[in-house]
Amino acid sequence: MLSYPWMKVKKTKAKPKPTVSDPNGEVTGKPKQKRSSESIESVCGSRKMPKRAAACRDFKDKSDKSIKLSEKSSMVETKIDQVVEDELEAISLTAGHDDMRPNRRLTEFVFHDEDGKPQPVECLEMTDIFISGLILPLDETSDKTKGKGVRCEGFGRIETWSISGYEDGSPVIWVSTDIADYDCVKPAGSYKSMYCLFYEKANACIEIYQKLSVSSGGDPNLSLEELLARVVRSLSGRKNFPRGLSVREFILSQGEFIYNQLIGLDETSKKNTQIFCGLPVLVSLRDESKKTMGFVPEEMVPCDRVLEKTLTIRDGEQLESTTADEEDEDMKLARLLQEKENWQALRQKKRQRTVSSSNKYYIKINEDEIANDYPLPAYYKTSLQETDEYIIFDNDIDANYPGDLPRSMLHNWALYNSDSRLISLELLPMKPCADIDVTIFGSGIMTDDDGSGFCLDGESNGSSSSAGPHDADGIPIYLSAIKEWMIEFGSSMVFISIRTDMAWYRLGRPSKQYMPWYEPVLKTARLAISTITLLKEQSRVSRLSFSDVINRLSALDKHHPAYISSNSVALERYVVVHGQIILQQFAEFPDDKIRKCAFVTGLYDKMEERHHTKWLVKKKILLRKEGNLNPRAAGASVVSKRNVMPATTTRLINRIWGEFYSNYSPEDSKEIDTQAVKEAEIEEEQEEDVEEDCEEVEEEKELVIEQNVKPHLASKERKSRCSNVEIKWVGKEVGRTCEGGALYKQAAVRGSVVSVGGSVLVGPDDSVEYASIYLVEYMFESSDSRKLAHGRLMMRGSETVLGNTANEREVFLTNDCLEFELEDVIQTVVVDIWLRPWGHQYRKSNAINDKIDRERAEERKNKGLPMEYFCKSEYCSDKGGFFSLQKDSTGLGTGLCHSCKTTEAERQKEVFMLDSSMTGFTFNGTEYSIHDFVYLGPYHFGEDEDGATFKGGRNVGLRAYVICQLLEIEGAKSSKKADPKSMKVKLRRFFRPEEISAEKAYRSDIQEVYYSEDTVTMPLIAIEGKCEVQRKQDLQFTNDPAIFQHIFYCEHCYDHNSGAVKQLPAHVKLSPSKRKVADDAMNRKKKGKCIEGEDGIDEKKEASSSNRLATLDIFAGCGGLSEGLQKSGVCQTKWAIEYEEPAGEAFKLNHPEALMLINNCNVILRAIMTACGDEDDCISTSEAAELAAKLDEKEIRNLPRPGLVDFINGGPPCQGFSGMNRFNQSTWSKVQCEMILAFLSFADYFRPKYFLLENVRNIVSFNKGQTFRLTLASLLEMGYQVRFGILEAGAYGVSQSRKRAFIWAASPEETLPEWPEPMHVFAGPELRVTLNGNTQYAAVRSTSTGAPFRAITVRDTIGELPEVKNGASATSMEYKDEPVSWFQKKIRGDTAVLTDHISKEMNELNLIRCQKIPKRPGADWRDLPDEKVKLSTGQFVDLIPWCLPNTAKRHNQWKGLFGRLDWEGNFPTSITDPQPMGKVGMCFHPEQDRILTVRECARSQGFPDSYKFAGNIQHRHRQIGNAVPPPLAFALGRKLKEAIEKRNENHS
Repeated sequence: MLSYPWMKVKKTKAKPKPTVSDPNGEVTGKPKQKRSSESIESVCGSRKMPKRAAACRDFKDKSDKSIKLSEKSSMVETKIDQVVEDELEAISLTAGHDDMRPNRRLTEFVFHDEDGKPQPVECLEMTDIFISGLILPLDETSDKTKGKGVRCEGFGRIETWSISGYEDGSPVIWVSTDIADYDCVKPAGSYKSMYCLFYEKANACIEIYQKLSVSSGGDPNLSLEELLARVVRSLSGRKNFPRGLSVREFILSQGEFIYNQLIGLDETSKKNTQIFCGLPVLVSLRDESKKTMGFVPEEMVPCDRVLEKTLTIRDGEQLESTTADEEDEDMKLARLLQEKENWQALRQKKRQRTVSSSNKYYIKINEDEIANDYPLPAYYKTSLQETDEYIIFDNDIDANYPGDLPRSMLHNWALYNSDSRLISLELLPMKPCADIDVTIFGSGIMTDDDGSGFCLDGESNGSSSSAGPHDADGIPIYLSAIKEWMIEFGSSMVFISIRTDMAWYRLGRPSKQYMPWYEPVLKTARLAISTITLLKEQSRVSRLSFSDVINRLSALDKHHPAYISSNSVALERYVVVHGQIILQQFAEFPDDKIRKCAFVTGLYDKMEERHHTKWLVKKKILLRKEGNLNPRAAGASVVSKRNVMPATTTRLINRIWGEFYSNYSPEDSKEIDTQAVKEAEIEEEQEEDVEEDCEEVEEEKELVIEQNVKPHLASKERKSRCSNVEIKWVGKEVGRTCEGGALYKQAAVRGSVVSVGGSVLVGPDDSVEYASIYLVEYMFESSDSRKLAHGRLMMRGSETVLGNTANEREVFLTNDCLEFELEDVIQTVVVDIWLRPWGHQYRKSNAINDKIDRERAEERKNKGLPMEYFCKSEYCSDKGGFFSLQKDSTGLGTGLCHSCKTTEAERQKEVFMLDSSMTGFTFNGTEYSIHDFVYLGPYHFGEDEDGATFKGGRNVGLRAYVICQLLEIEGAKSSKKADPKSMKVKLRRFFRPEEISAEKAYRSDIQEVYYSEDTVTMPLIAIEGKCEVQRKQDLQFTNDPAIFQHIFYCEHCYDHNSGAVKQLPAHVKLSPSKRKVADDAMNRKKKGKCIEGEDGIDEKKEASSSNRLATLDIFAGCGGLSEGLQKSGVCQTKWAIEYEEPAGEAFKLNHPEALMLINNCNVILRAIMTACGDEDDCISTSEAAELAAKLDEKEIRNLPRPGLVDFINGGPPCQGFSGMNRFNQSTWSKVQCEMILAFLSFADYFRPKYFLLENVRNIVSFNKGQTFRLTLASLLEMGYQVRFGILEAGAYGVSQSRKRAFIWAASPEETLPEWPEPMHVFAGPELRVTLNGNTQYAAVRSTSTGAPFRAITVRDTIGELPEVKNGASATSMEYKDEPVSWFQKKIRGDTAVLTDHISKEMNELNLIRCQKIPKRPGADWRDLPDEKVKLSTGQFVDLIPWCLPNTAKRHNQWKGLFGRLDWEGNFPTSITDPQPMGKVGMCFHPEQDRILTVRECARSQGFPDSYKFAGNIQHRHRQIGNAVPPPLAFALGRKLKEAIEKRNENHS
């Protein structure tokens, strides 16, 4: 490298200080280089003739490294540049008049590290910095080849940087490599933001120099304030300076940088006309900069990003202090990166300006301002009989958010207000807002959504829809209040939708009466689209201001669709008053430049100038379903749903729920809304460039129940504090602990007597608020004379899953134990153990006692006396439930703790033990011996443990456990020191049919496996559980709807290498035939974790009805829950209640032995309680009482009575709770209409032994978890044991993803059922519920990484059914083919005739679309060709539903709509109305051009082919979609049966 006087390069370990050259740029060995001034103002300000400057040098001596430039940072406009790899070659190709060292210009450059990541040039002091860019000759040249320059990437490294141009007043940046010096002319677009910061710092140096240098007319005697004032005046208004950053703050923050540059001039300047070192003003500037954190205001810097400049952490954790003049490399790097981040953030804010505000607020335009654009007032008139939309959509209970709502078309429609006056849609915000004072209703003819829209060109009533406005074949309906609307557009279509709380409606053609009110909206939509088109055609959108756009629009031809007026003033008025429609189109446009263009900011400013009302746009929308207040409901020619009947309840349920909601006042809601506004105002200052992904993510998240939990002490460790509290034992020693400590029954602490079996407050200090309550199990004195107690935590109800619904006086015993010193006891507390008598006959007396107790507690509270608690249940968060207290095993004072004993027993199960013969072992509680058959995870055999990636819940790629036979135990030297992690087992592998081929899997029994000679050696810990493999003749087959036996059979052997399958040799030994029932029951406890609680026995189903639980099924539907429970042999449904007649008829067809009551459950409960003389305890409406009184005597005699019902089950609808996100005055009135209150009241009045509630999985999060918690609290108040969990139906033998929440309740005398083990592989995470604090609970494990059996596929389910056409209507037919798969044989049974193989008929357009969807997995609307098709009417329409590509970005690409099922995948969640544009659009047969039939949907739910449905095709689909899959119900019934048997065994 050549040496220059201005470049003092030394290889030294000292920290470098940047120095600068002669301000005139005179350089030894090189003449002055001059060039004409080039404009870089668009990048970093104006630039003049450069003069050579001094450099900041890199003192690191590192070897050259290969450079990898990131793809993003290398995105510069290459055009047709010549590219070379070597810097020397580039210098040669751009050679000029170089006397000594080469000088070149550098443009389109990026400075980056060795990984290609852009970095500030100042970072060369900390790391190697390289260059990528276009190298040009320093002077202009006539040689065109040289003039174009040469591109070179990753060259250098940069050795120094320097600044010149001090005398000229414009900074010139130079960088130097070992080979040449480069004048940095223009950075690449992707590097502008980062480079501008350095350029502005250099410019600040130039400005300070100009103000202080005598040669430039400056005054070196200025004070700091005078200097700052002059510099601020000079730099104010610079184009590239971030908005919101003051020049003064920036100069002060860079004071040290400026000081170092200017004192460097003292060393390199030859004239020495000015000495900067020691100049008071510069010293003051440097010192002030050291006090600042950076150039961003302090409040904008996060607390965790504050840079501490005086301390650094060295190797060996030695803390050192840095000097005031020298900065640690790491600290300097951190400072530079912080500067870069803050600078870029401020520049983004500048670009953003008020654009984001338009997304935060909706500016309400006064109706008076747009009145002239609309006709004179008129009122809605129609002769059609209209139906309330609530009747149509009332059963879509899963819809919690707008995106979940069903979608339909609305033709011949009109909009009006509460007075029926026609009103413009424009007066309603396009986004849901707070405090809306406008209510708009609508009417029209509803049809299925076929994807059509409106033509932009031509008349406004032109449409691509196949149905005209007046001949639309649909249902005349009237809508509830419209909550939001949207306009979307494409190449030639406009698509307008409105949303109520019940559905989305895409608008077809309006009625003739309403057309004049619709025309201005369409006209404005066309204007917005034309404006966007105009801006897209501009090479630089930013060049067109708001006024420019107005002028261009006013020049449109009168025949142009977007023409408004040629008068620019009139046009501007129209654009501004209708501006929100226009702004919304811009906000939704995908091009960021269009969304943030000058026209948008100008329009928003114009709208703000009118001082109209601002409405806060809601960020997250939850549906709030209320009564339909449409004025049409009062008309004579409408079919209106009668008012929802408030629930009939018992006084207990009414009190629990009523008291809870009465504790919340409207002020709570106002506080929340006020906070929301404040948060929105803060967020308005932040840029919003990230669009929300509308894809459903619920599958991957645990359901969180929001609540606050106070900390409590719960630890196995001893807690103590220093204290002088005097403690004495009361009474004599009563025994000894295992460690020899003396046991006592009582002790005197703080003037109170602590007794064994009593309760105390324990805490680290005297604070009662955060102290924990412990039940004293025993007290003892340790060998070191410490007085100790062993206690079990009694958790307050608010600390459990109950949260704020818990009784403040109720505590729950837990298994969390603590040994604490008696001096840690704050005080004793009264906790009564309640063991109330159980049964319906004690309900009234218990209620009286409870009332007396509440009154007594209230009296004590009013007197200021300490609270007295009660306890009647044990809370086990790890089991997800509340259980009966074991009174005879608590507080015995024997030195033994039941909880610790139980915990130790569970721990011992996990202890690995190898038997002395080395032929068997116990692992995870299961005993294994040589020749046993075991499960191993499939990922041990070449599969990824995390499984494959599954779209739409598909199970393709998931594998069941691999079955092997244990041959030998390896690696064990001693049974006493055996470590399972170091041991291995030798195994013989058995193959499943699916491991051979897909066809073999389809045609084979899922219990069949194949013997092989393949042996493998695996870690012992790879074993997942135990199973059996028998010969087929020894296996007992059943007709159960689901399989829970861990038993397989083998008839053949398989050669993995040749693929040959042969008959199994007779000498091969398998598991013995099934043992007797008694033997298997004894072995039940020895099952491993994968088979825990399963007995593997085919239970006999011949039990008489008298041995089964007499069951009442409420909200019975068509009977899916009853079907599965009855087949398990545990119960007999004797009564059922269903409101919908078709569903009730279906139930009767399949369960003729049950009494089906097709009536409102509120009426039935009122009738029963009245007949039993308990009407005083019944709270119901007069309507329910009148209807109950109208029942005839026979009906009343046949109604169930308390004492006759052993089991109540059902799934109450929860529509109202799904949208309740605020407490307000009308909340309780809404809650009273919820059927869950009536359902719980049945349980309260009948007090059955068992109770089962089924619902959608989101019940645990409805209303922030309040519904779920109140349900648990209600059951606990009745005295029940309760447990809850979420199960995936697909893991229990159906080919469908269907997650459902269940709540079990059992009387205190019974045993709570366990959750059934998931037996089939199914994609999806573990379904966890966050309870309180960090505690999570999952009822069962996920089977995505393995299970005993493979997933059931679509082909398994419907593969053999006969082919039918679109709209098939034959209700019965021949099967034609024999069943092939295991599932088909099970589901068909002995059924001889196929019924309900009928399909919904699609219209002509959707049928054509279906025919064009490829017959391959995953195909949907995105695979349709982009073309128009001719319908039979002669009309040409788009094949791709217009609305889908234009709204795909916000809706996860509408994946699955018009989708085909995958033969090897699974069904989506069964819904009540399958349609290609519906909530679950994947409803096309894999190979046939039609929607799935009723029977196919029934099979996907696990209904046997013999099961009958009633009503029309819509009714039948609804019955199936609302049902519990019978196989899942069967699994629950088996566990209930086991619980009953276990209880009987314990009491025998």
